[in-house]
Amino acid sequence: MTEPSTQQPRRSPLPPTDTHSGGRSTVPLDSTAQLLTRITAQLGTQLSLVSRNGTRRPMHRTRPSDTLRPSAVPRPSDTLRPSDTLRPSDTPRPSPAEAAPPTLLVVAHGSRDPQALRTVLALLDRVRDLRPGLDVRLGHIELNQPLLPDTLDGLRGSDAVLVPLLLGRGHHVKHDLPAAAAAAPSVRTRIAAPLGPHPLLVEALYGRLVEAGWDPADEGGRRAAVVLAAAGSRDPDSAQDTRRTARMLAERLGGVPVVPAYASAATPTVPAALRALAARGRHRTFVASYFTAPGRFASAAASAAPRTAAVPLGAHPAMARLLLHRYDQALSATAPSEMVSLLASA
Repeated sequence: MTEPSTQQPRRSPLPPTDTHSGGRSTVPLDSTAQLLTRITAQLGTQLSLVSRNGTRRPMHRTRPSDTLRPSAVPRPSDTLRPSDTLRPSDTPRPSPAEAAPPTLLVVAHGSRDPQALRTVLALLDRVRDLRPGLDVRLGHIELNQPLLPDTLDGLRGSDAVLVPLLLGRGHHVKHDLPAAAAAAPSVRTRIAAPLGPHPLLVEALYGRLVEAGWDPADEGGRRAAVVLAAAGSRDPDSAQDTRRTARMLAERLGGVPVVPAYASAATPTVPAALRALAARGRHRTFVASYFTAPGRFASAAASAAPRTAAVPLGAHPAMARLLLHRYDQALSATAPSEMVSLLASA
C-alpha cells in the first residue's frame, strides 16, 4: 500500500496581465525604456481619438491595428549598441556655401608718414564693422609693415582676394600685385580692381570737400572750382582714370569745373592748375585730396591750396563700402578673362 504523495500538484504560471487593456496578456516589461515606449504608444493611440477641434472621434474610425501590438515593444537587442555611436567620419561636413569666405587682403602703398598707417588701420576697422566675421588683413607694397609677401606667407593653404587701396590702373596694380600673387603659389588669390573710378569714391571726395568748407551754394556758381590733386603716374591708364573721376566729381558738384593735377610724373601741377583757374575768374577754389592716406604728396598738395584743403580719403565710410564692393566684385568673376575685364573697365 503506497502512501499518499506529499508533493503539491504543479500549477501552470499565469501570464502577466495588463490592467489597462482589460486583462489581455502582453509581453513582459523588461526595462524602463520598454515601459516608456509602451506609454508613449498608448498616449498616441488615445490622442488619435481626439479631433483638431477638441471633440472625440467616433470609436469606429479607429482600427484594431492602431492599438499597441506585442511586436511593437522593443526587444533588449534593439537598444543602442556602442558601435552605433557617431563616428568622427560620420560628422557632417560644412557645405562649400558654409565654408569661410576668402580673406580680404587690403594692399596699401605704404608711407613714411606715421599718420598713414593709423589711417589705413582705422579704415580696415570700418570694413570689419560692416562685415563681421570676414578675415580682413593688410599688406604694404613698401615702407610699412606688414609687407605684402609677409601677409601672403601667413595665408598658406587659404583663399584671398587682394584689393588694392590704390586709385587707378598704375604700375602697382598691373605689375606689383600680380607678381606678389605669383610668388605665393600656396595661396589661392584673386586680384580686385583698383578703387577708382567709382561713384562711392566720388561720394568720399565730396564728403571731404564739405568738411573743408565747400558750400553747396557754390554749386553751379561762376567763381567756384576744384583741383583734384592726385599722385600722378606715367601710365596713361592711370591718368585716364583720374580724369574720369574728375568728370564724375564735377557732375556731383552741379557742373563746377574740376581740374585734375598731379604731385609727380604728370602735368599740370597743383599750383599750375590753381593759377589757370584764377585766370579764368575762378577765385573760390578748393583742393580735393585724391589720396588714400596722409603722406608726402598729400602734404605738398595741401600746402599749395589757397584755403584749407580737403583731407585725404582715409577712413571715410564710403571707402569701406568701396573696398567690400571690389572684394565682392572679384569673387563674382569666375574666369581669368573676367578678372582682366574688371581691371580694364574699373
